[in-house]
Amino acid sequence: MAMDGERRARIEAIVGHTFSDPALLEAAVTHPSYACEHDGCPGYDRLEFLGDAVLGFIVSDALYVSLPDAPEGELTRRKHHAVSGEALAEVAEHLDLGAFVSLGRGAESAGERLRSSILENVMEALIGALYLDGGLDAARDFAVRALESRYAAAAAPEKDPKSALQQYTQGKLSALPEYRIREVSGPPHQRVFTADVYVLGRVLGSGAGATKQAAEKAAAAAALSALLVDDARGASDA
Repeated sequence: MAMDGERRARIEAIVGHTFSDPALLEAAVTHPSYACEHDGCPGYDRLEFLGDAVLGFIVSDALYVSLPDAPEGELTRRKHHAVSGEALAEVAEHLDLGAFVSLGRGAESAGERLRSSILENVMEALIGALYLDGGLDAARDFAVRALESRYAAAAAPEKDPKSALQQYTQGKLSALPEYRIREVSGPPHQRVFTADVYVLGRVLGSGAGATKQAAEKAAAAAALSALLVDDARGASDA
């Protein structure tokens, strides 16, 4: 099924590129569940694979050039901060890319449109499509515009709260955190998401933010803070 002109124009405005081959753009926003329901319709899997590699090179190259004196550890930390799944999902959510994804009926009814992994995959697939259609410059223009603020901050980013919480709970509780969006409020142009983070079935923290990712990050920070306070109390009582 060919993408309609208005939808294509809106995505092209977001990525800043007019596609010579619109089929590449359509594939980049087609979830495998939709492809399975429409024989002969390619999904984004292959483009995601390519886009992941292209994005890694673009960010590594930009960091190497812009920070000539930075040690390898700092470059690696900045790169991870920019291209992690969480970062890509957050950027995709900010750009409202989820609204353009073609989902299968089951995935749509299950509310998969804003799932973090899908948003991450679409970002990578779009970069792969841009690379194939417009070369490295087209892919670089979009990637740098979307992600530069994440890797070019004055200070090297520290570990994000979700990664820090996962490391803590795996090491001390042998469990992974689980995030659930409890509430979505506000008008469409000014949404506020409220998230809870559970570990072993218990709510450890809650947080709010303008995006699902921001809310989860706030919840993780609250949980981590509470856990560290408990650790400190336990140490003082010992």
